[in-house]
Amino acid sequence: MDDLNATIDLLPKRVLARAQGPLYRQLADILREPIVSGAFPVGGELPKEAVIAERFGVSLITVRQALRDLEADGLIRKRSAKPAVVTSAAPPVTLSWTFKNFADMAAFTKDASLKIKSYKKEVSPLLQRHFGLSKDEQGYCLRSILSVGKQKKAQVTTYFPPDFGAQLKKEDFNDVLIFRAVQRRLNIRMAVAHCTVRAEIADDDVAADLGVAKGSAILAVEMLYQSADQQNVEFSIARHPADIFSITYDAPNDLA
Repeated sequence: MDDLNATIDLLPKRVLARAQGPLYRQLADILREPIVSGAFPVGGELPKEAVIAERFGVSLITVRQALRDLEADGLIRKRSAKPAVVTSAAPPVTLSWTFKNFADMAAFTKDASLKIKSYKKEVSPLLQRHFGLSKDEQGYCLRSILSVGKQKKAQVTTYFPPDFGAQLKKEDFNDVLIFRAVQRRLNIRMAVAHCTVRAEIADDDVAADLGVAKGSAILAVEMLYQSADQQNVEFSIARHPADIFSITYDAPNDLA
């Protein structure tokens, strides 16, 4: 066995199970650990794709998807007809959101912190659109900044209708996941979140909050949270610098 294939012995030997989630994600997590620990050094090559596939009882397609995820994380560089090369054990912090359910939202904010700027009554067309308020009727608005370490990752603006907003205070927002704090305080379980992603340009306010240039590209993620009885409880807009944020989701083929 050559030195390159011998590196496969640094990985556990087991068959992955679909019951534990998508196989490529499980495999990516297994490969990520020795890269981050330095067992697979920067500049070194990973085992060949076929060797990895045999080790874990998966297809080459699964291996290649796992490697694409690691490349997106800045850990490796894939090469045509050659093994992938490790490029970094500690890439810059990015926000890549694998979004399928509320548990994925919690995982996304695992290392983040939320700084509350203000919570007060406001008039906004968004309150009219999502909560049926009249033009001059006030709802409640929470303004905050999401950070990972010292890096500001999102400007978050969250709206509540008067009946729910009046029951909340600034100090109630003590969870990086705002909807989770709202659930606890109001004893309401969010049943679904409708997600929309929009492209925007940073205005003065966003530029100041995120430390980016005015006019730079922004990805705005809008989330409308509904309770089990289909009431609109919360509408949140998280604005991220476009160069550090992505969304990943599984798209099963349901066409005949």
